[in-house]
Amino acid sequence: MKEKKPKKAGLVAQDWHPADIVAALHKAGYTLEKLGEKYNLKSGQTFSKAMRYSFPSAEQRIAEVLGIHPKTIWPSRYNLDGSRKLQGFRAIESTRRSRRVNGNSGAENHHEAA
Repeated sequence: MKEKKPKKAGLVAQDWHPADIVAALHKAGYTLEKLGEKYNLKSGQTFSKAMRYSFPSAEQRIAEVLGIHPKTIWPSRYNLDGSRKLQGFRAIESTRRSRRVNGNSGAENHHEAA
């Protein structure tokens, strides 16, 4: 009998849980405080913020210490090619620009009768 394989389209990689990131750092011999010291920061709070919010420089440093690419830890923040996804206002503006270029300015009201 054949085994059912999960559909690839339905599989979405999830970001690591902050506790998993901290555990991986501990295995590598670091705490958030030690990581802050390594990069001459006053505390490890910068790295703590990167666990939940987009913080590219802190993400890069955490991944560097773990010897992996940041997209492995935070796939929701990176494109498949490893480049950063636009977030916040930049993502909104990028979408608006691409709509204008493609001929859909959004200014027309399609619900009005001619």
